[in-house]
Amino acid sequence: MSSIKVSIYDDNPSRLEALRMLLDGMPGTECVGVFSDGRNAAQTVADKQPDVILMDIDMPYVDGIEAVKNIKSQHPEVKIIMQTVFEDERKIISAICAGADGYILKQASPVQLVDGIMEVMDGGAPMTPTIASRVLKIFSKTNIVPPSEENDLTKREKEILKLLVEGYSYKMIADKCFISYATVNTHVSHIYSKLQVNSVAGAVSKALKENLV
Repeated sequence: MSSIKVSIYDDNPSRLEALRMLLDGMPGTECVGVFSDGRNAAQTVADKQPDVILMDIDMPYVDGIEAVKNIKSQHPEVKIIMQTVFEDERKIISAICAGADGYILKQASPVQLVDGIMEVMDGGAPMTPTIASRVLKIFSKTNIVPPSEENDLTKREKEILKLLVEGYSYKMIADKCFISYATVNTHVSHIYSKLQVNSVAGAVSKALKENLV
């Protein structure tokens, strides 16, 4: 199996080098690019062709959230994990709305970071537990609309969507529901189609906003 190609965006040179060494030293991952800001992010993605991007939020010139928007508009298939030292509600929501696939605090251990990369490649939405808790609290404060009958989710699809909202990865869902990983993937594809979204973050956001679970 080929290594997961990762690009890193961070304005701290020491952190960039530490992350590069970590990824190059771990089996299954490879650093293909390091960048100190988000300028020309979409072009650098086209040049380096990463599978996953570790994106700092606070950078000069073009910040991480704007970089995510630019990347996702041209390369929606690329997975992006946001990284920050703050649990800022506004930035969490802005990152999710921009299309981020995960959100991990910089204080996370190297093992947690690599696990997050593996999880996002498996279709999950890795989040530091405190961030996941904050996201749920944020959405609990928003105006909730009645669940739509047009989505027509099956009982099993609603069960899996609820587990996605709770932060379960595909593998964890498969274990909990006693079904195969491939079956989970099929159910999630149906959920995406019915909710008209294309990511776990989009499905979770819609589920919470429309009270689907």
